[in-house]
Amino acid sequence: MSAKPGTLYVVGTPIGNLEDITLRALRVLQDVDVIAAEDTRLTRKLAARHGIGTRLLSYHQHSGERRGKKIVDMLRRGKSVALVSDAGMPGFSDPGAELVRACAEAGMPVMVVPGPTASSAALAISGLLSREFTFLGFLPARRGERRKALERVASQQGALVFYEAPHRLVASLEDMLAVLGDREAVCARELTKRFEEMARGKLSELRARFSEGKARGEFTIVVAGAGRPEEADLRAARREVKELVEAGLSRSKAAAHVARRTGLPRSRLYQAGKKAEEGRG
Repeated sequence: MSAKPGTLYVVGTPIGNLEDITLRALRVLQDVDVIAAEDTRLTRKLAARHGIGTRLLSYHQHSGERRGKKIVDMLRRGKSVALVSDAGMPGFSDPGAELVRACAEAGMPVMVVPGPTASSAALAISGLLSREFTFLGFLPARRGERRKALERVASQQGALVFYEAPHRLVASLEDMLAVLGDREAVCARELTKRFEEMARGKLSELRARFSEGKARGEFTIVVAGAGRPEEADLRAARREVKELVEAGLSRSKAAAHVARRTGLPRSRLYQAGKKAEEGRG
């Protein structure tokens, strides 16, 4: 079956190993008129590996609205286009979502050709997957904004999934430890590639490990959810926070200290410190 005229195909491509691609994805990439690629160099390697000669067109975060409009115009003229990211599913922490939205608003049909994602791959082998999880993509680069983002999900019971650049990995792990407590976590890199690595342990252990040497490659981080703490444990932790505040420690530092020691959400302990601080005043 040939590609449908005027249709945008959102195609999942391998996150590493070039053999991790579906038969349908190969057919679509071969049949469409144009492949809009986030990184044409990587897509060219994939195309060469599988004998695909379709014309490539770059589409990335710096392409601007004009390139998106050009693709929409191509679809209006009856051309078919496949959208691919540099790896995985388009629309996950990349500009693909903007093109999909533009096509949908223009009334052009959009079809999905599912494929792998680093987030689902890391979750599958993390051992931390529960019935629910929260995908947050890349955290903010600034420390204050990053901690606020973590505080918003600190009480989530399901696993938390993040993407992180190597130069910010240690800083992000430090903030996760401070806000979320010393939870079980996994740092995955180069999944499905030759140098695939899975680092497992407490957040404190992972921070220490990656502080020793330069991290390489983009990371997917899976952190255990808050779960349902025993009420007795929570009461004891709140009591400890109040005692620290009454002894002169700020509520923020007291909550962070107890969160690191117990693994309980910092946000829930912070409120206990607030009450103790108000009482002290």
